[in-house]
Amino acid sequence: MRREFTGRDMAVVMVAGFGIVVAVNFYMASLAIGGFGGVVVENSYVASQKFNGWLDEAREGGKLGYAVNMTRAGDGRLVVTTQGVPQAARVSAELRRPLGQPQDMSLQLEQVAPGSYASTETLPSGRWIARVAVTDGNNRWMDEAEVQ
Repeated sequence: MRREFTGRDMAVVMVAGFGIVVAVNFYMASLAIGGFGGVVVENSYVASQKFNGWLDEAREGGKLGYAVNMTRAGDGRLVVTTQGVPQAARVSAELRRPLGQPQDMSLQLEQVAPGSYASTETLPSGRWIARVAVTDGNNRWMDEAEVQ
């Protein structure tokens, strides 16, 4: 024997269906908020005004012909191998986490061999985005890569 499908039954189906949709949306929103640190640039208007200058700096840096390769050594230190960089150049690195809670750190690199630099501190485990800067007098060159 079948019972009749009433308006009350339809209301229960609608409330349950929308309840599931709302619950999934809140769950996905909480995951998205928890995985993003928040700030890409402090002020997007100011960043837009500086953008062409950043492009000019990148073009000038590209003319220097420098190249770097970044790896993590077995002891956890950041190792930067350079090509075309003068011996007297200063090499430094700024690191940030690509995902999750924001975490930044600066590393000073010391030359351990010609064209090879290593950080004085160990790099915590996990994924990092490393921005390496090479400064030689008035010349400044930068590159960015992921280090795991």
